[in-house]
Amino acid sequence: PMRRFFFAIAILSVLISVAAPEPSQAQTWTAEERGILRSLWIGSLPPLTADPSNRVADNAKAAKLGHKLFFDKRFSGNKEIACSSCHQPEKGFADGLPLAQGMGAVPRHAPTIIGTAYSPWFFWDGRKDSQWSQALGPMESPVEHGGTRTQLTKILFSDPDYSKSYGEIFGTLPDTTDESRFPNIAAPIDVPLSRAAWDAMKTADRKIVSRIYSNIGKAIAAYERLIIPGPSRFDGYVEAVLNGDQAVQKRLFNDDEIGGLSLFIGKGNCTQCHNGPLLTNNDFHNTGLTPRTDAPGNVGRAAGIKSVRKDEFNCLGQFSDAEDAVCGELKFAKVSGIELIGSFKTPTLRNLGKTAPYMHEGQLSTLSAVVEFYNRAPKAKIGHSELKPLRLTKTELVRLERFLMTLDGPLIGPQALMSPPR
Repeated sequence: PMRRFFFAIAILSVLISVAAPEPSQAQTWTAEERGILRSLWIGSLPPLTADPSNRVADNAKAAKLGHKLFFDKRFSGNKEIACSSCHQPEKGFADGLPLAQGMGAVPRHAPTIIGTAYSPWFFWDGRKDSQWSQALGPMESPVEHGGTRTQLTKILFSDPDYSKSYGEIFGTLPDTTDESRFPNIAAPIDVPLSRAAWDAMKTADRKIVSRIYSNIGKAIAAYERLIIPGPSRFDGYVEAVLNGDQAVQKRLFNDDEIGGLSLFIGKGNCTQCHNGPLLTNNDFHNTGLTPRTDAPGNVGRAAGIKSVRKDEFNCLGQFSDAEDAVCGELKFAKVSGIELIGSFKTPTLRNLGKTAPYMHEGQLSTLSAVVEFYNRAPKAKIGHSELKPLRLTKTELVRLERFLMTLDGPLIGPQALMSPPR
C-alpha cells in the first residue's frame, strides 16, 4: 500500500508539472520591472551627442561622401573589397560569416555597425576610440582592404567627383600625383615595401597624406552615424506595457516571448551586460569562450587598450579635431588588470536574427547555441570568465531564444543611404 501511495504521489507531481500554466499574455510587471523595460526600450535612446574628434560628423555633405566611400571597392589593394563587403545592409551590416573575409582571412567576426555611433570603443578589443579611426584600420590591413594611404589619396584626387566633394567639406584636396614625393604604395604598416616607401618620404608629405587619410575616415563615420536601429516588436510591446494597453501586449507577444523577456531581465542575468536601449553596456567581458587559435590577439581588451593609446588617430592625436580635455574615455581608461585578459566587447543584441553567427570569432552559429553556452558557463582558457551557470531548463532556454528574436527591427536612417549609391 505504501508503495502504491508514493507511486500515486509521483504520478500526480508529473501531471501537475505538465499542466503548469504558461506565462499569461496579460503579464503583470512590477514597478521595478517596468523601469527595467523602459531602460531597454528604443524610446529611451537619447539623441547622438557630437563627436568632438570629428568636426564633420554631422555634416550632410560628409555623410554623402562617406556613403560613396563605404561602397567603393576601388579603395582596396585588389579593387574588390569595400567597407560594405563585410558590412552588408541586407545582412544587418554584418556578413554572415564566422570570420570576415577580405584580401585574406580576417581573424575576427565582422560585427554589425548598427548603432555603433553611441559606443566609445571600436573593434572587439576596443583598439580604436572613434568611428572614423575605426574605418581607417581595415583599409591598410593586408588581410582586409589591403590598401595604403598614398594609394587612397591618389584615387580621391584622380576622381573629379570625389575631389570636388572633398574640397567642399575639408578644403582643397592636395595634389599627391608626384610619385617622387608620394609613392603609389606607401604606408606605416608591417609590409616591408610599403613601410620603406613611407619612411623615405619627407615628414611634411607624410602629414599631408595622413591628413587626407584621416578625412576619409571622418566622412565614412559621418555616414555610419546615420545607421541607427528603429523600433522592433519588443519595443512595441514595452510601449504597450508602459501605456497599460493589454490588447496590444497580447497582439505583439506570445506566452513564450513574455516568458523569455521575464528571464532576460531576471533569472538569466542578461541585463548585467546587455542593458540600455542598444542592449549593450559597450564594455569588455570575459565569457570563457574558447578561441579558435592561440593567436596573441586572444587576450582581447588587454591588447586593445595598449593599441589605442599608441594610435596616431586616437582622440588625443594630431589628426583629431578634439581638445585634449574632452578625451576622458581614452585618458582614464583602465590599462591593466586580470579582468582585461580575454575580455571582448559586449555586442548589441538588436537585429540578432540577421547577424549570425555570433561571438568575436563567430564560434557559435545559432542563438540556441548562444543561450546554451551561457547556461553552461564553461571555465575560461584565457583569463577568468565572469559567467556563472544559469541552470535554465530546456523550456526556459527556448523561451529566451524566442524573446531574442523579437529584437529585429528596421533602421531609421535615410533609406537611400542604406544601400549602394546609384
